[in-house]
Amino acid sequence: MKRKTKQTLFLVFVAVFVIGVILFFVFRDKKNSSSSHYQENERKDIVEYGGKKYRYNEHLSNYVFIGVDTREPVTEYETNKEIGRADAIFLLSYDRVKKTVRCVSIPRDTMTNVRMIAPDGTDMGTSIEHINMQYVFGDGKEESCRLMKETISELFYGIPIQGYLSLNMDGIAVAVDVLGNVEMVLADNSLEDVNSEYVQGAKIIVTKDNAEQIVRYRDVDKTQSALVRTNRQKLFMKAVSERAREMNTQDTDFIVKMNENLKPYIVTNIGKDVMVDLLKAKFDSETGVVDLPGDGVEGERYDEYHIDELEVYELVLQMFYEEV
Repeated sequence: MKRKTKQTLFLVFVAVFVIGVILFFVFRDKKNSSSSHYQENERKDIVEYGGKKYRYNEHLSNYVFIGVDTREPVTEYETNKEIGRADAIFLLSYDRVKKTVRCVSIPRDTMTNVRMIAPDGTDMGTSIEHINMQYVFGDGKEESCRLMKETISELFYGIPIQGYLSLNMDGIAVAVDVLGNVEMVLADNSLEDVNSEYVQGAKIIVTKDNAEQIVRYRDVDKTQSALVRTNRQKLFMKAVSERAREMNTQDTDFIVKMNENLKPYIVTNIGKDVMVDLLKAKFDSETGVVDLPGDGVEGERYDEYHIDELEVYELVLQMFYEEV
């Protein structure tokens, strides 16, 4: 039986291109596998696959960006219920030599090994769960981000992940308010239930009042509606990033305003220099933004996303390794 309340999810790329612009002086066990081959190659500098050898690309720096479905400032979290789930998850890879960025969108319903931590801190091992639950087993701050970072590293066959940034939902309206109105064009009819004018091809204005609804809404009675929503959020990401760049050139106080308003809703270990590099970097022309390979299925109680392990492995080799 599907959950009947609207699930929360918002575009964490706001964190990359908008919130990243403002942060602290800122400018801008993997899932159990039936294939021993993947486990054997996990975290080796050189791996063999398909008759070829690959070496991990040491020019890469990888970061996890997370959107969390809770509202309170992070300093006020006291219980797991207040922490919320990681409902928007992106793995961003920055090539420090080419100055390009690639990104993988990780569905919130991805089934993988999640580390279970008891309230008293006892490590209870791992269990196959939705990946967005991993955030709950931390403190809603650095510990939650660390757990997500480790789980995602495992999911991607042990690639190193250097940093993280999480943002909770109150940051959506705040960011759009500072940006001013954001214009975007809808690619489908997934918002038609919200507004009869929100149909495919419609040009809409995202404001502080409707931003959360536009980014979060999905029809939970429709299976895999979270995947449809993700496509809409990619368009939102593009619109927001373009607006942020524009504002940064027009308003000398833009960075300060963002920093002051959004700081309570962010957790990060990414420094100023890295954020500057990420803002300046260009998306790789071939694989700028990709979806984690797999298929959405209807689980016993909730939607699930099952990765295609062979395709994920090949994606890891293609994105994070170089042929030798």
